[in-house]
Amino acid sequence: MAHRLELNHELSKLFNELWDADVNRFVPGKDYTIDLQEKAGFVQQGSGVARDSASEPLFHYVNEERLKSIKTFAAFVSLLDNYETSTGVAEVVTPQEMGENNRFLDAILETEVMKLTHQYLVRKNWSKPSLNDFKSQLYEIWFQLYTRETGKGPDSCGFEHVFVGETKHGKEILGLHNWVQFYLQEKHKQVDYKGYIARRKKSRPDEDDQVLSLQFSWKDLVKPVGSTFIGVSPEFEFALYTIIFLQSQEKVTREMVRIEEYELQIVVYRHGKYIGTAYPVLLSSNNEDLLKRTKLT
Repeated sequence: MAHRLELNHELSKLFNELWDADVNRFVPGKDYTIDLQEKAGFVQQGSGVARDSASEPLFHYVNEERLKSIKTFAAFVSLLDNYETSTGVAEVVTPQEMGENNRFLDAILETEVMKLTHQYLVRKNWSKPSLNDFKSQLYEIWFQLYTRETGKGPDSCGFEHVFVGETKHGKEILGLHNWVQFYLQEKHKQVDYKGYIARRKKSRPDEDDQVLSLQFSWKDLVKPVGSTFIGVSPEFEFALYTIIFLQSQEKVTREMVRIEEYELQIVVYRHGKYIGTAYPVLLSSNNEDLLKRTKLT
């Protein structure tokens, strides 16, 4: 039965605190610039062909010195080449890669964003007070391998799906909801941005919007619609998705929140004890839109 989500005020308050604490976030127009170009056309899921409404890349400029010098971003980037992106092909995690996973978690746990997140989760009794216990919990949720489809062994994990991206049977792009991965893949000519996806009641996004819906091709496949934060730090995304994952045992959890001027639906799918996928859906991004509350089904 279709039902409308109500704004979650508690999470909205918390997520705004995390947004304000996210000192590592990239600022639009300063740390990066994007070129939205034209609206993407309709593409059927599984198609390898899409009209290209964007002759230029999405990212016109990104401050790579910040990417390299900020500890959490640098540790995050080191993880992006650690995965076999085809589902059904078993992952092999080397000791070096385990070390990189742990260094990344150590880096984000030093941030105010994750300290606030840990405090909240402890108050809710969803996490233990010990930092080591919290780190182990994050490792299991995000990095523990599981089998996404019957194959030769564990072939996926939450981190790979959400932040790196996967392909299924060479026919479908799964995940890839992270702006840094998108930028780096685009820079290496692996991603081809096809255009933006407009929201209802708004003809086009703004180039300083920090949540976008995009269409793109990757590994000879097209993702008809992919939603992603733009510019935020990896610890901010980890925080939001972890909180929503831990608050519910449901297969899929959708929470409507307001962060700054953005009204969002944060969607988290559970794969047993682990994150299956997680992404934002932008509902509105200015006061005029907020007065016309979008109805969800």
